Amino acid sequence: MAYVITQRCCNDASCVSECPVDCIRPRPDQPEFATTEMLYIDPDTCIDCGACMDACPVEAIFSEDDLTASLARFRDINAAYFQRHPLESNFEPIAAPTRPPKDLGTLRVAIVGAGPAACYAADELLRRCDVEIEMFDRLPTPWGLVRAGVAPDHPGTKTVARLFESAFARDSLRYYLNVEVGNHVSHEELQAHHHAVIYSVGASSDRRMGVPGEDLPGSHSATEFVAWYNGHPDYADRVFDLSAERAVIVGNGNVALDVARVLTVDPDELAETDIADHALAALRHSKIREVVVLGRRGPLQAAYTSPEFLALAHLKGVDVIIDEADLRLDEVSRALLDDPEAEPSLKLKYTLAEEFARGRRDPGNKRIVFRYLTSPTAVHGSDRVESIEFAHNELLEQDGRLVARPTGRTETLGTGLVLRSIGYKGAAVADVPFDELRGVVPNEHGRVIGADGTPLPGVYVSGWIKRGPRGVIGSNRLDSAETVERLVADFIAGELADPAGDRAALETLIRRRQPDLVDRAGWKAIDQAEKAAGAAAGRPRIKFTTREDLLVAAAIRS
Repeated sequence: MAYVITQRCCNDASCVSECPVDCIRPRPDQPEFATTEMLYIDPDTCIDCGACMDACPVEAIFSEDDLTASLARFRDINAAYFQRHPLESNFEPIAAPTRPPKDLGTLRVAIVGAGPAACYAADELLRRCDVEIEMFDRLPTPWGLVRAGVAPDHPGTKTVARLFESAFARDSLRYYLNVEVGNHVSHEELQAHHHAVIYSVGASSDRRMGVPGEDLPGSHSATEFVAWYNGHPDYADRVFDLSAERAVIVGNGNVALDVARVLTVDPDELAETDIADHALAALRHSKIREVVVLGRRGPLQAAYTSPEFLALAHLKGVDVIIDEADLRLDEVSRALLDDPEAEPSLKLKYTLAEEFARGRRDPGNKRIVFRYLTSPTAVHGSDRVESIEFAHNELLEQDGRLVARPTGRTETLGTGLVLRSIGYKGAAVADVPFDELRGVVPNEHGRVIGADGTPLPGVYVSGWIKRGPRGVIGSNRLDSAETVERLVADFIAGELADPAGDRAALETLIRRRQPDLVDRAGWKAIDQAEKAAGAAAGRPRIKFTTREDLLVAAAIRS
């Protein structure tokens, strides 16, 4: 019997170092790690010890005997990876990271942001140093996209927050929630009270389609919709018209699949999750029967991962529709698929599309329809969205890569809701350099770079604002470790200026400017109140979705 990694895998690689027989791949030091959809366990080497399962922060690892019907296929998916990449174990000891000498004293670090990248950076610092950390977030709650981005029907993924809660139990880390850097406290003031500042603010904006009619009522970003159904206080008052029978999602990454599921699954199933109450009420009255997902390139190049695509097969009352004609491949794509060296995940993605094309068609079910090789050209409507027009594409090889080009043929679909899901984009941070084109803070391995090309002393980045919006939650672990490695090296080398103010002075300053500061006790009160309300309703939690309610729960306001 072996253990199996499944759909929930967050790629943070915590399991890799725990395996006593080194049978989990790819390892972080391998090239394949940067592009892998998930991690895999070699069934022929696994000794059934369960160490990896205990280490997994998102409960993605199961004994093969405990796999449910919806996860059973992952037994073969894990095995297929090792048929393509035979295991070569490496039992060389892992080099211990350098720790600052004790005579350097306590390292003081401000972390701006409280999402996964920020939390992984804090965790790494706490394990490496005698450190004091202040974590800032403009929201009254921590965890970033774990709370406001992960789909409510993926509760296992949200359990990574338990890892952070456990690591941050000590006073070495203090929360400064509901505090906006650039408003309540400046970058310069953070530098004056710390040796270093790490910006882990994610990618808060989204990319636009750039087509006529994009701003009509009924056309939104998926970012807004996801934040709305997850109870983000900045989006709780948004209204989405769900009165039409068809919705169209532009883009086919995992976020698009999340949105398609939320729009089609039975609201009674969502009622068992932590979805925002206002979203649940709206979905109960939704008239949407079909969600069309438009992808710019072909089925092999689709942005979704095969585990998330596979999960759609197990939705109750929802058919996944693909026209077999859309699965005809160009010569280059066919060669990629037929290549004996092709990754199993690529072949699985196409196999699943074929299965969906031949799959069930129940007139009583809702539908998720995938359309490939399509690009929006216009959103039409007199005073709100009534239809979307798109061009049919073909794939052409250009400079060694496949590029989608319009064929001249167009099509129009009637719809009352268009959601663009074509990528996140970083936003500028006050008083910190910013690359508008790439949407990131310019940096070298986490050290922020100034206009003259040299590092700015004591200023660092991690996460999407560092590398761009790619990767999953666990991808931030290695990214943040890289940043912390540079920060610690700079501290040891004496390149970080000693802070002029201490912890107490910083707290006095911020409490004077922001009386509604939410600290650890305040967040704990919010968390307990949400969970208590959820327990009474048979749900994980019922979220407070306005700042006022959050501050009342934190015992800051009455």
